Order: sequence, then C-alpha cells, then structure tokens
Amino acid sequence: MNISNAQQAVDQWIKNHGVRYFNELTNMAQLTEEVGEVARIIARRYGEQSEKESDKDKDLGEELADVLFVVLCLANQTGIDLQGAFDRKLKIKTERDHNRHRDNPKLK
Repeated sequence: MNISNAQQAVDQWIKNHGVRYFNELTNMAQLTEEVGEVARIIARRYGEQSEKESDKDKDLGEELADVLFVVLCLANQTGIDLQGAFDRKLKIKTERDHNRHRDNPKLK
C-alpha cells in the first residue's frame, strides 16, 4: 500500500466508523500522545531506562501505526497529498545529503 492508498483507507475508515475527523488541534494532541507512547517503549526497551512490567507487552509496531494513522488524518483534513510531499522530500534529502552522511567521520 502506498501513502495515497493509506490516506484513502483512513478517510474511508473515518467515514464508516469514526463519524467525523477530530479537529486539527485535537489530532495534534493525539499525535503528541502517540509519539510519547513510542518514546516510552523505545526509552525503556532500547534505552537505559528499565522497562516496567506493565510495558513489556506493548507492541512498538502498533504504536508506530497509531502515529501513522493520526499523521494520515492530519494530512487528509488539511488537504495534503502526503505521497507527493514525501516523494518531494525524499528527492530533496537525496540531492542534499548524498555524500553528507558518507563523509561524516562520526558514522565510520
């Protein structure tokens, strides 16, 4: 599934199950909450914090999917073609950073 299809799938889900989109500020707050849940898992599972017993069954993939869902909602309700934006950004990063990371002595 490409990003455009994902945006359409989310829009269809909202129409069939979600009644309507939450407003943009609510979705921004939700995005912040979901990113926090991802950060909590990563900090405890891969970082130096100890993982609480209650966090051990948390699914990082599911939490990342929650982030993606809300990002797609925000793109839909603000009229953003996220596939186009992503493709343009990847082109910019490729042109700008082609040798930047290869030449970074910190990464060797």
